[in-house]
Amino acid sequence: MSAIRFLTGITPSGTPHLGNYVGSIRPSVQASRRADVESFYFLADYHALIKIDDPARIQRSTLEIAASWLAAGLDPDRVTFYRQSDIPEITELTWLLTCVTGKGVLNRAHAYKAQVDKNLAAGVDTDADVSAGLFMYPVLMGADILMFNAHQVPVGRDQVQHIEIARDLASSFNHRYGEHFTLPEAAIEEAVATLPGLDGRKMSKSYDNSIPMFASSKELKKLIAGIVTDSRAPGEPKQVEGSALYQIYQAFASEAESAALRQAYADGISWADAKEVLFERIEREIAPMRATYVALMADPGKIEGILLAGAAKARKLSAPFAARLRHAVGLRNLRSQAEARPEKTVKAAQPTFKQYREADGKFYFKLADAQGRVLLQSGAFDSPKDAGQSIRMLQSESASALAGLGAWVQRADGVTPDDVASALAQLQASALSNQA
Repeated sequence: MSAIRFLTGITPSGTPHLGNYVGSIRPSVQASRRADVESFYFLADYHALIKIDDPARIQRSTLEIAASWLAAGLDPDRVTFYRQSDIPEITELTWLLTCVTGKGVLNRAHAYKAQVDKNLAAGVDTDADVSAGLFMYPVLMGADILMFNAHQVPVGRDQVQHIEIARDLASSFNHRYGEHFTLPEAAIEEAVATLPGLDGRKMSKSYDNSIPMFASSKELKKLIAGIVTDSRAPGEPKQVEGSALYQIYQAFASEAESAALRQAYADGISWADAKEVLFERIEREIAPMRATYVALMADPGKIEGILLAGAAKARKLSAPFAARLRHAVGLRNLRSQAEARPEKTVKAAQPTFKQYREADGKFYFKLADAQGRVLLQSGAFDSPKDAGQSIRMLQSESASALAGLGAWVQRADGVTPDDVASALAQLQASALSNQA
């Protein structure tokens, strides 16, 4: 079985902080080293334009995030590491997906709804401060994912809706134009920490409560000293529940180290000493990467070269795939106009495969003839990739593949083997015609 495609991105909206490190950068780098994973990492600079109108900030943040990922151990020779804006096929795909996206789907997107609710609470027009970019953000994210047919996208629970929308877009396009997209899955890593900031709220640049990932040793110690704690004096037992200091420590420490600090809390460790323990633990992990980060930041040309090489690698996939999608929707060379007309007539009467997910979380597909009668019904697959592979086997190998799949794919009641063979033959003939 081929490798699982894993795709993740970070929007360059500011300096990376420790929350970005433990929540995205560190687990992404760890995942990139798995032998069974084909990894795609990108800097989502088009997304930054939705909320940032400072060009210098976007440029600086792009440099900082790229340097952070590389310093943390991301190997550009092992993965595909690119800048979103260097892949023109992504914006082209965004438009193709826009044309199969219902407005009602986007009306329900969290970011748009949050702004509408804010406007309603303020008593202003519901669309105040809502740009088309904000409204269309889920479609651009869908294009990021579907362009490379990612199988898994690591996200927090608040981002799961975007993966669900991407699946909807893929299904809509596949239904109209044939099977082109894999339906992606959200990979929610429960063990990944959400870090509190200096004030106890979620660490965020917008709250001005973050600790930069590569703050100097001196600055790191100063920021940790500013973490809000309660008024319990040295010698008084302290609670780890609700302690931002302890939660940050847990994100870096082993279970044994965390247990030791928990006991120190119970024994009445002073807040100053607890902050020193936290500083030393973070410094032990970050310091070896800091020198690499500083060197990369001093050589922007090197990072630019790495990103352009990554874009060239990515476009070996995106350029031919975009050409295939263009042809699928009818954006074709006019020299083939004479052949296009009969093909359109044939296509209108084509059998179709439909892949879908049921409430049990499993993936299924069915084959219907040109009149919509169901011919084949699959059993349950654990992943959309497995279901898609079976569909491709049936499209290319027909009867032999059907026999090999056995109990996984059954004929519907009243359907004969000849009915199925005829439908599969039509699909094969259509595929050969398209290739020609």
